[in-house]
Amino acid sequence: MHTALDYIARLHLEPHPEGGWYRESYRSDGSIPHTALPERYQGPRPWSTLIYFLLEGHRVSRLHRIHSDELWHFYAGSPLTVHIIDSNGEYRPMRLGGAGHPDPFHGVVSAGAWFGATCDDPEGFSLVGCTVAPGFHFDDFELGRRSDLLACFPQHCDLIERLTPP
Repeated sequence: MHTALDYIARLHLEPHPEGGWYRESYRSDGSIPHTALPERYQGPRPWSTLIYFLLEGHRVSRLHRIHSDELWHFYAGSPLTVHIIDSNGEYRPMRLGGAGHPDPFHGVVSAGAWFGATCDDPEGFSLVGCTVAPGFHFDDFELGRRSDLLACFPQHCDLIERLTPP
């Protein structure tokens, strides 16, 4: 049985600005020219990127959004819940799990949706992968501000307060 610290060391993970630990493990050699992308992109993007992401049970992945769809893949540990607020303000939990759990192994967060994650076991951890296409660039990443999100989505105040800093 591996621990969170085992995976952090083995995979050479670093702290992620949204919370948790990560390391990019794939970035396609090819790229999509800026002129072929929607206006929300400020330059060319790789076809696809992939990261490892580990979240310890006592931590959260803060609410954020990106310009591309993000596919989440479950690898190890406790089931994980990705908390999604779509562009219409609808909340949808996406629970991912591994062998022995009824949850799917993967799921998708649509471009532009606000999302964060929690490990379902506060004493455990979740190791997942996140594939982004067009590929991830930090210019496309926005951390949610509590006051702004509460103004837009007051119906989700408990979730927003849990997944954003004061």
